[in-house]
Amino acid sequence: MQHKNLSKNSNDEQNGYITAFKNLEHKVENMFHQLWHKSFSQNQESTTTFPIMSLQGMPKIDLIDRDKELVVKAELPGIDKDDIDISISNNHLSIKAKTCHEEKEEKGDYIHKETTQSEFYRSITLPVNIQDENIKSTFKNGLLELIIPKAEDSHRKRIKID
Repeated sequence: MQHKNLSKNSNDEQNGYITAFKNLEHKVENMFHQLWHKSFSQNQESTTTFPIMSLQGMPKIDLIDRDKELVVKAELPGIDKDDIDISISNNHLSIKAKTCHEEKEEKGDYIHKETTQSEFYRSITLPVNIQDENIKSTFKNGLLELIIPKAEDSHRKRIKID
C-alpha cells in the first residue's frame, strides 16, 4: 500500500487564502453599506440591487395632528383623481394610484407607440383612533388632502396648570 504525502499548505498559500477571504468580506460590507445609503437618498438615481427598498416612487406624505382631527396631505403629481384608491382599516391608511399614458404617432408606414405606466403605493399607521365616518377628501393640482376626525377618546385635551 502506498502512502500519500499529506503535508501542510505552505505559509504563502495560507496567506493567499486569508487575503482572498478578507477581500470578499470587504466587498460584501461595501455592498451593504452602499445599498443602505442609496435606499434613503432622495437626490441620487436609484441603481440599487434591490429597488423595492428605494423610497423613490412613493408619494410624499405629511401628517398633521390637530386637536380633533388628523390632516393627511399626499403629493400625487400627474395622477387623475379617478385613478386614486384610498382605504382605512384598523388605523392604517393606504393610498394607491396608477397611471397609464399611451402615445402613438403614425406617419405613412412609420408607427411609433409608447405606453408608460406608473404605480404609487403608501401605507401609514395613524397615531390615534379615528372615526371612519365624515372623512373629507379633496384633490387639486396633484395634492390629495384628507381630514380625518379623531375618535372621542383620542381628542387632544389641554391641561391647565394650577
